[in-house]
Amino acid sequence: MNRKVFGGALCVMLLALSVSIEAQQPKKVPRIGLLTPGGEATLEPNREAFRQGLRELGYVEGKNITIEYRYAQGKFERLPELAEELVRLKVDIIVAVNATVARAVKKVTTTIPIIVANAGDPIGSGLVASLARPGGNVTGLTNYTQELVGKRFELLKEVVPKVSRFAFLSDADSETSRRIFPDAQLAAQAFAVKLQLVEVKAPNPNFDGAFRVMAKDHIGALITSSGPLIRFHRKRILELVEQNRIAAIHPENQWVNAGGLMSYGANQADIYRRAATYVDKILKGAKPADLPVEQPTKFELVINLKTAKQIGVTIPQSVLYRADKVIK
Repeated sequence: MNRKVFGGALCVMLLALSVSIEAQQPKKVPRIGLLTPGGEATLEPNREAFRQGLRELGYVEGKNITIEYRYAQGKFERLPELAEELVRLKVDIIVAVNATVARAVKKVTTTIPIIVANAGDPIGSGLVASLARPGGNVTGLTNYTQELVGKRFELLKEVVPKVSRFAFLSDADSETSRRIFPDAQLAAQAFAVKLQLVEVKAPNPNFDGAFRVMAKDHIGALITSSGPLIRFHRKRILELVEQNRIAAIHPENQWVNAGGLMSYGANQADIYRRAATYVDKILKGAKPADLPVEQPTKFELVINLKTAKQIGVTIPQSVLYRADKVIK
């Protein structure tokens, strides 16, 4: 065998060996971090919607993708610690369930992509430069449009047309809640009702005291904000709403499923499924800075007739006809 033939044969053998070794090496399984200020029960069913979105894109948890869940269990001061833990694990992407979480993560990493699922005001909270061009390592979805608060006022006013004193229950530490309140004030003026801001503050929110203030001031209707502290204490808030027989509207359907009267807001399952598309795009090479922040496209009105009966409220047919779901 001459040198040329031998050399050619050797190259072919080495190439085949290289391909064989590469084929035998397991592909790196992407690792996603998911951080929430609440607990596991608070995250459901949104967690399942996120998983479903991933499955639709070909990612099966435990097979070709790993998800590291971290729960602050209502202890918001733990968010930086949990964010640092995910960074140490060298996850490929961190999914933050809201703007509060995203800010905590952004403080500990400027390189790991962050997808925020429920950013009320991503520009105002400093997460992105603009919706079209986020410009950093954060992108995702906002769950709020300016029209939402006005729509909640409209629906609640139709249900309790004689009530003229409304309250807005807010998380004092939530920047999103603070930015939404001016929109709520404008809506209150449009519907000729007096709006009172009632705030609670971590780590020991005094919800009982807040509702005593509402009772003293003869509040007849309530709009809850979407701040993380409010979400986490949903059960206690709903108990107090029922005890005080206040007509209330909430931002998400989980409230109504848990016994609230009404909710109107972005469809949460849709938002979390769409969050999975960001994971897919980033894993395929897209940069968060170039992925526009998307606004909600699906909204839903959910009504609980059981609760309406318990607090002595009659839901008009005009409102029931518009409901996407009615709990009887």
